[in-house]
Amino acid sequence: MRTNLRTAGVALRAMLVLTVVLGLGYPLVVTAAGQLAFPEQANGSPVVVDGETVGSELLGQSFTDDSGGPLPEYFQPRPSAAGNGYDGGASSGSNLGPENADLIAAIEERRAQVAQFNGVGVDEIPADAVTASASGLDPHISPEYAELQVERIAAARGLEPGSLQDLVAANVQSPDLGYLGEPTVNVLRLNVALDEMSE
Repeated sequence: MRTNLRTAGVALRAMLVLTVVLGLGYPLVVTAAGQLAFPEQANGSPVVVDGETVGSELLGQSFTDDSGGPLPEYFQPRPSAAGNGYDGGASSGSNLGPENADLIAAIEERRAQVAQFNGVGVDEIPADAVTASASGLDPHISPEYAELQVERIAAARGLEPGSLQDLVAANVQSPDLGYLGEPTVNVLRLNVALDEMSE
């Protein structure tokens, strides 16, 4: 009986010490280190305009009207398979393989919609304009897709296409370490810069 009580006491003390060290101490140290060394990343890389957070650099979002239609005066992101589109609580891809008839039909439908919306031929549509990312939350598009949208946005805003092409070029992000991945454009950052240019 005495051995059992002693063992239970040791186990209880170990649990309390480990709870304090690993349940409280470790998270506090990691949080403090993150806030000191990488405050922007630790707080979700928020994009702030005029003191108001409008989104995150890390999460895509839609630029649509109240009925869900794409706004012609903004750069549009790639499609999202997360919930009803860019739903952070339902992050996922479609899980449909490249030979799946539903995926092929969806891509063809998107290709026609993007071509009509931007006034270009279907053969000019880049892959990221019609395919969702694995997370469904990718905030980036290719420079090619951004450039494809320039004429539409210039017409909608009454701007010179050349100034928009310069804006796109200024917002192209190089691959990580200069060689990992492809060049990308953050759609939210690009649209914020677009609004600032239009003021």
